[in-house]
Amino acid sequence: MRSDVRRAVARALSAGVTSARRLGGGSINDAFTVRLDDGRDIFVKMNASADRRMFPREARGLAWLADAHAIAVPKVLAVSDEAGQAPAFLALELVTPAPRAPDFDEQLGHDLAALHASGADRFGLSYDNFIGTLAQRNAPCATWAEFYVTRRLEPQLRLAVDRRTAPASWTGMLTRLSAQVPDLVGPDESPARLHGDLWSGNLHTDARGGPCLIDPAAYGGHREIDLAMLALFGNPGHRFLDAYDDRYPLGPGARERIPLYQLYPLLVHVNLFGGSYVDAAARAMSHYV
Repeated sequence: MRSDVRRAVARALSAGVTSARRLGGGSINDAFTVRLDDGRDIFVKMNASADRRMFPREARGLAWLADAHAIAVPKVLAVSDEAGQAPAFLALELVTPAPRAPDFDEQLGHDLAALHASGADRFGLSYDNFIGTLAQRNAPCATWAEFYVTRRLEPQLRLAVDRRTAPASWTGMLTRLSAQVPDLVGPDESPARLHGDLWSGNLHTDARGGPCLIDPAAYGGHREIDLAMLALFGNPGHRFLDAYDDRYPLGPGARERIPLYQLYPLLVHVNLFGGSYVDAAARAMSHYV
């Protein structure tokens, strides 16, 4: 861990850093298990090149999810300032995972249903945030269909075309899809409290073997987008889905809407990683146009 990050963490937590061990598995940030001189072990991540707003907005998202008292999330201990000159970091409680409990899938279904049912006061959020390192606009809209098109699909598709990661023909495909979206998004629902980046890498276990969510891109939206992303990058299985549906039944046609709601995370992955995600996103769009 860089010495300036050590000093910033020590100042924020009023405790010196005695050791830092790098953790693997992250594709965007550098992550460490840190021992403090007061005996605490914590988790710290840093990113020298990221937008300085990224970690503070993530910290706010974690706190918003925690406020629902529905599913475990790590407690925020300290975070760098959006406008300051100190290095960018986020310090969290260290979640020491246990093996998954026998009823992990059922717990996840019940807990995620409770999180979604806790609701949000708008489609969107009072501040913008990030999904990975990509900006995520959250200015509220009156309807979910408008929000999904203008705040989710359009910005990511435009970025992919502008970078020439995706063909210009995608613009016309999105125009045709957007005209259909109000009829495709499903029955009217109140905004759900979303994790926003719910793939298997952001689903951990806590010390009791229960589900714990990390790295949110939180906002208020349609709950099926969380479920669709988890199906795309996680395959949670029927025990999870049955438990979720038992607590918060999905509306008619939810299965047919999966490709629609997988399109946003696929476009994000086009912009972050390119490669095979370009074809996957094209297939998701062509499902409707």
